[in-house]
Order: sequence, then structure tokens, then C-alpha cells
Amino acid sequence: MNNIAEGFERKGDKEFGKFLFIAKGSCGEVRSMLYLAKDLGYLGKEEFEELFNGSLEISKMLSSFIKKLNC
Repeated sequence: MNNIAEGFERKGDKEFGKFLFIAKGSCGEVRSMLYLAKDLGYLGKEEFEELFNGSLEISKMLSSFIKKLNC
């Protein structure tokens, strides 16, 4: 969310798009950490799946937004 906010304050869609790509990469990092949390026993299977699927949905939304901006 912070990457999106920072990019929004920049000039133009191209610069904003760069920060959207960074935010999309952060979604991948979150998924990686979710696997680790599950493996260490901090998350159960259902909680893991809910959070994992949520991060995938956010990543898809970011991809759609990036395409709409033609970045």
C-alpha cells in the first residue's frame, strides 16, 4: 500500500506504474512469508489459504491496473 501511495504522488502514469510493479513484487514477498509462517506453525492450512488467495487477488488487481495505465 505504501508503494502505491508513493507512486501516486509522483508525476504521471509511467512513474506511478513503476511503483505498482514494486507493489506487485511485494505481493510475491508476502506469499513467500506466508509459506514460511505455515511451515513454522504460525498459520493453519485454512488461514494460510485465505491469506494466500487474498494476496493472489490483490496481485491480479494490480496487474489489471498496470495494463490499464499502459505501463
